[in-house]
Amino acid sequence: GLAIGLALTLIHLISIPVTNTSVNPARSTSQALFVGDWALGQLWLFWVAPIIGAAIAGLVYKALAPNKD
Repeated sequence: GLAIGLALTLIHLISIPVTNTSVNPARSTSQALFVGDWALGQLWLFWVAPIIGAAIAGLVYKALAPNKD
């Protein structure tokens, strides 16, 4: 919990002043709908990347976690 919150805070503190970053797919979707063309072309990344990252994290955890049997 705390580590995730601190990491998210750090991401925002560093990247918002530089690129106006968005780490929330719902916010990215709404902004892309208003901006249109090029933003809609990049929108898929905001939905696909977290899903792929979660799948990779699950596989790594399964491979490295101690066996409970």
